[in-house]
Amino acid sequence: MHDELDVYRLVFRGFVAFSALAFVALQFVTAPYGRHLRDGWGPKIDATLGWVVMEAPSPLAFLGCWLVAEPARRFSAAGLVFLALWQTHYVYRAFVFPFRRRGGSEAMPLSIVLLSMAFNLANGYLNARWIYTLGPERPLAWLADPRFLAGVALFAIGYAINHQSDRILFNLRNPRAPGGDGYTIPRGGLFRFVSCPNYLGEIVEWTGWALCTFSPAGLAFAAASAANLVPRARSHHLWYRERFADYPQERKAIVPWIF
Repeated sequence: MHDELDVYRLVFRGFVAFSALAFVALQFVTAPYGRHLRDGWGPKIDATLGWVVMEAPSPLAFLGCWLVAEPARRFSAAGLVFLALWQTHYVYRAFVFPFRRRGGSEAMPLSIVLLSMAFNLANGYLNARWIYTLGPERPLAWLADPRFLAGVALFAIGYAINHQSDRILFNLRNPRAPGGDGYTIPRGGLFRFVSCPNYLGEIVEWTGWALCTFSPAGLAFAAASAANLVPRARSHHLWYRERFADYPQERKAIVPWIF
């Protein structure tokens, strides 16, 4: 166990360092996929395949760590709730969302896929291994703890925002839109207030996760999510403003009325 703790700490530090560097880099460079796709990032693969490949390590790593844990921790009430929350998000994100997204048959740089794979593999391992083996065991009483209850409530709110926003985007694509690429101004839901409510929902989700697990890995993941999604929301927001002359001026990028 001591040797694994050393490995765990090394992976954790690498994860935090990578997230911090990514946040700094994303202030100057927009990750080149989706509407921001551009040349210069190496070979490309089909974007649908890329989404599956880069997201799948997260639910698979988490499930693997759950399977090898002691039965008492695997099948504890808190342990099962954590498994359900994580897999509910990531099974959808890895195996459903890629086939519903608006991007069609666009390409994606292989370099982005590989970086995301590494991030998701480390993230799944760090969170699950802490919950089921290395961190403190959460007793049944944890389910009545205010931190758990508030965290699950935040997770559910974020999940609902994320999925409502995704549905609006799935139904939005118009092949007759200016430019021929199908992009139009999204409306409805929290798009009334921000350009990227789907990203806002995901940040709220993982903030809830950090609170209900009350773990260093959960906190690191919540921070990493914000570090990635806040700069991308800003890039999306600027893209909308540059593309559509009638884009609602009152909208912010990701936080209503603020940013």
